Amino acid sequence: MAITVIETWYLNDDAATQATKVMQQMDDALGDNAHAHAGWHGHASFFQDEADPRQVTWQYAWRSKQDHEDLLKTEEALAEPLYRTYCTRPRQIRYATELEVEVEHDH
Repeated sequence: MAITVIETWYLNDDAATQATKVMQQMDDALGDNAHAHAGWHGHASFFQDEADPRQVTWQYAWRSKQDHEDLLKTEEALAEPLYRTYCTRPRQIRYATELEVEVEHDH
């Protein structure tokens, strides 16, 4: 069963003012490595926090937590220059499992 990966990136002030451009550069830097991994399960969506525009959340599906942890072994080396250039600290990564809640209300 696929899981959802939720990454929060903590941008510096300059990066936050051009978040779309910076996110594209980050995705370009990390994307090929992720897409080549067997655990890849779909493209990410990117969300800039309205209350604190320095926080950007990436959300995407991955085959399993173990597969994502395997990806991180190679991805952190690619992320380090991004942290130094665009961030105030490393990203935070969380994992979530979707709940099958009936939302049609005719059950």
